[in-house]
Amino acid sequence: MGLLAAVVTVTIWTGFIVIARASAQRTLTPLDIALLRIAGASLVLLPWGWWMVRRRTQALGAAAPPASLGGISPLPLRTTALLGLFGGLLYALLAYAGFFHAPATHASVLMPGSLPLWTALLAAWLLRDHITPPRAAGLALIVAGDLLVGGRSLLAAWGGGDVWKGDLLFMLAASCWATYSVLARRHAVDAVQATIAITAFACAAYVPAYALLVGLGAITSHLAVAPWSEIAFQMVFQGGGSVVVSGIAFTRMIQHFGPVRSTMITALVPGLSAMGAVFFLGEPMHWNLVAGLLLVTTGILVGVLRTSPAPAPQRPLRTHPTTTTPGP
Repeated sequence: MGLLAAVVTVTIWTGFIVIARASAQRTLTPLDIALLRIAGASLVLLPWGWWMVRRRTQALGAAAPPASLGGISPLPLRTTALLGLFGGLLYALLAYAGFFHAPATHASVLMPGSLPLWTALLAAWLLRDHITPPRAAGLALIVAGDLLVGGRSLLAAWGGGDVWKGDLLFMLAASCWATYSVLARRHAVDAVQATIAITAFACAAYVPAYALLVGLGAITSHLAVAPWSEIAFQMVFQGGGSVVVSGIAFTRMIQHFGPVRSTMITALVPGLSAMGAVFFLGEPMHWNLVAGLLLVTTGILVGVLRTSPAPAPQRPLRTHPTTTTPGP
């Protein structure tokens, strides 16, 4: 199950980078795409969450773990808000905004590439995870690759370029997803429950705010002029694929491999998505992108291959007072 979750995650993440950049060149704004992502996922996950909480309450009565947000999130409010803020709301807003400033080839290096760095630092702080010398060497290569890509964008900013804004947003998005992955591990949350919870929080927090700001004229929405085919596709892929399928698969991968190894397993994503950007979107591959991609991919592989080849199996996670043991 851990290997299957890794394959599904890598596949969807690769498609996410290419499709999100292509979407930025069409009708919808970043806020529109974030809304459709949340709406598409909510159609599947909110009824699922309500049913899960109701069945759990009927079976356990007063002993049932606490739910929140009117019974649609199976996790307590504090856990739901923490996971939802970083994994459901900030990540989507920052990532989609980044694609409107920087190409997919930059996202290929800076989002999945910097994810192991942020995750390792956060895991060392929150989970007391030890950074071994081989892993530290891999992280140093990742930093060098990120600087090689982002540094050129910063230099171009002196001439009026704004690609650096997208690069910065990609790095911030990666840090938000790393925070979510470490928190999911720390709270020992079930993969399905975590995905339902972050969607419930994003829906409750973002949809009313979006509607209010559009109504007041504070932000611009292109939903009224976008083709229905574009709207439906974004709901299905961004909501159903990137949130429902990928969210469950990624969280399941964290439970099996741990947060740091899980993010390092995504070594295939930078190369595959960069090739997809060149092949499908016609983006150029400058020397600094190629060099940065090689450094990042090598750094991720060093962190994976230089660890113990046969790690001891993890003990089953104990039942958390607010969650259930991993599974579906």
